[in-house]
Amino acid sequence: QVQLVESGGGLVQPGGSLRLSCAASGSIKSINVMGWYRQAQGKQRDLVATITSAGSTKYVDSVKGRFAISRDNAKNTVYLQMNSLKPEDTAVYSCYAWIQDYGLVYASYWGQGTQVTVSS
Repeated sequence: QVQLVESGGGLVQPGGSLRLSCAASGSIKSINVMGWYRQAQGKQRDLVATITSAGSTKYVDSVKGRFAISRDNAKNTVYLQMNSLKPEDTAVYSCYAWIQDYGLVYASYWGQGTQVTVSS
């Protein structure tokens, strides 16, 4: 069984910063891509950023230059550093991982989501 647990959400003023963490645990042989998605109230879930096991990153245009995704492969953890936050960044942020278990089966896993609210 694999589990992803997020932390680090909360309320922040516009222009502020937050750092999200997501730790994967369980029967993990390897983790390929990890990433973050977000879903604002009444809207669809959208990709924010992804990072491969080799460290290659991709970002949605709206967060380029403000957000930074990173990962610690030894800890099976992915991070999202969010700077210069705007009210439109308000959403539930969920982490994602494409994981191979010890049965050599790949599957996608999701965290439970953490609320990020940007408001004065």
